Amino acid sequence: MRQGIGYTKLWFLVLLLVTFVAGCGDNNTANQNSGKAVTAFTLAGSTGVVDETAKTITVTRPNGTSLTALIATFATSGSSVTVGTAPQTSGTTPNNFTSPVAYTVTAADGSSSTYLVTVTTAPVSAKAITSFTLAGVAGTINDTAKTISVTLPSGAGKTGLIATFTTTGTNVKVGTALQNSGITPNDFTGAVAYTVSAGDSTQTTYAVTVDVSLSSAKAISAFSLAGVAGTISEAAKTVTLTLPSGTNLTALVATFSSTGTSTKVGAAIQTSGTTSNNFTSPVAYSVTAADGTTVTYTVTANLAANSAKAIASFSLAGATGVINENAKTIAVAVPNGTDLTALRATFSTTGSFVKVASLLQQSGTTANSFTNPVAYTVTAADGSTATYLVTVTAAAAQGPAVVQLGAAGNYVILAESGVSTVPSSAIVGDVGLSPAAASFLTGFSLTMVGSTSALSTQVTGSLFAADMTAPTSSNLTTAIANMGTAYTDAANRPTPDFLNLGAGEIGGRTLLPGLYKWTTGVTISSDVTLSGGPNDVWIFQVPGTLTLSPAKHIFLSGGASAKNIFWQVAGGAIIGTTAHFEGVILSQTSIQLGTGASMTGRALAQTAVTLASNAVSKPN
Repeated sequence: MRQGIGYTKLWFLVLLLVTFVAGCGDNNTANQNSGKAVTAFTLAGSTGVVDETAKTITVTRPNGTSLTALIATFATSGSSVTVGTAPQTSGTTPNNFTSPVAYTVTAADGSSSTYLVTVTTAPVSAKAITSFTLAGVAGTINDTAKTISVTLPSGAGKTGLIATFTTTGTNVKVGTALQNSGITPNDFTGAVAYTVSAGDSTQTTYAVTVDVSLSSAKAISAFSLAGVAGTISEAAKTVTLTLPSGTNLTALVATFSSTGTSTKVGAAIQTSGTTSNNFTSPVAYSVTAADGTTVTYTVTANLAANSAKAIASFSLAGATGVINENAKTIAVAVPNGTDLTALRATFSTTGSFVKVASLLQQSGTTANSFTNPVAYTVTAADGSTATYLVTVTAAAAQGPAVVQLGAAGNYVILAESGVSTVPSSAIVGDVGLSPAAASFLTGFSLTMVGSTSALSTQVTGSLFAADMTAPTSSNLTTAIANMGTAYTDAANRPTPDFLNLGAGEIGGRTLLPGLYKWTTGVTISSDVTLSGGPNDVWIFQVPGTLTLSPAKHIFLSGGASAKNIFWQVAGGAIIGTTAHFEGVILSQTSIQLGTGASMTGRALAQTAVTLASNAVSKPN
């Protein structure tokens, strides 16, 4: 019983193993290729007609061809081909085709199919050209019209072409020349007559005509404007050019080359090197090929960023600078006494902007100190820069040396015997009197400030007299002494620049800085102008009386300053009613201002100063 059970288990295991092996075998077979078709078949250059459904292959060979040992060239999707038991190798194995031959194709999965190959020879009268190619291009055969036409690609030559052909005839000739397919060349610039002979000696002639396709080429291969070559993007059909800054784009003539037959902009035919166009906007160039097709290129002309960076003009305080473009320097000579610490330059530039260090400069607005040379950096539109070094020099003072007033310069009015006013006057600056006492300061309605000075509503400043307490009296003594010294200095200056100008009448003149000397009194009966710089000096030596006529004016120009104008007068100074006077009067006697007269300067008299509703201001 136990032995029976053991045999049963053993048979079960054997059965299981056989089932597993069988299953594996079936799966492997299912995965193998079942392809077993003949996909192409030729015999001695003759192409067979494969009927896949009927599994037949028919081949027609020229009349007279021997069928006993033909070698087939074939292609198959199977893994092997046999005729009977003989393995077949394409292009190698010969067979006798006088009767149909069975070609068996075996697939990778072991299945097979059999194709029956039947070879016939053309009738003895057959004389057709069945295929014809030139340079790989198959011809179109019209067997009725006996013509063959071949169209070659554009640019192909027609001479020396070798035809590959098949025929049902026994031979083919061109003229008397025997033609061998794939070997014999001919000139196809004209129609070529191919004569085919049949086995029965009859003939037929095919007229072979070769044409060349019209070119489709239509590329712009080169393009330039004003000597600048463009960058051509054949893919995008664009041409881009960057011309120098400032180039006039309105009438540029393009030089170009093209593979097309014609080029137009709009309807206008373009001639390279001749036709002009406006390139301020992109221009469309349309190129037409020989075959009539067209393509359009968009030409865009850009201007390079401007490299100009010159300072074209430069001035300071009305003084024009001298620009040396080569050395990149600017020299400016300003009048004597010009304050160089905060000058505003007026300039023009071809650049985009101008800086001093990191500070952007605005013409006529931005102030700089020119006590040392200043570097102006100009930046062009293209980012390049140029730096100009600006050097400013002040002209030397003209005229004689300044008369030193010492302590007398602390007073707008200083007298020895008296200072009087007919109210109301307006005096800006201090008033001093010595050796006379404060009682000789008349018309001022004094208000004492302690015992050292006094105030008046007519004076913006203080009034001092010799009888006031220290240090006033000693200060005045020094000032009076300095006034006398200044008078003597001015009177004794030698070598005048002008002697007895106008015989003592200087009205209506413009007086330049210098030392003026007369031997008579001086009258100013019409307006006079003193023209010079802020540090220039005038000294007038008048041995008689100085008279400024009523309502006449002394004007200053060019920056001239009243503090540098000295009138040394021996015989007294008279300023007429409503007249205006400029300068420092050093009078050996008196100074008298008529009603409503005004004065910018100092009235320093060794006797008295008389006012009558006057405006007197100390010079700046």
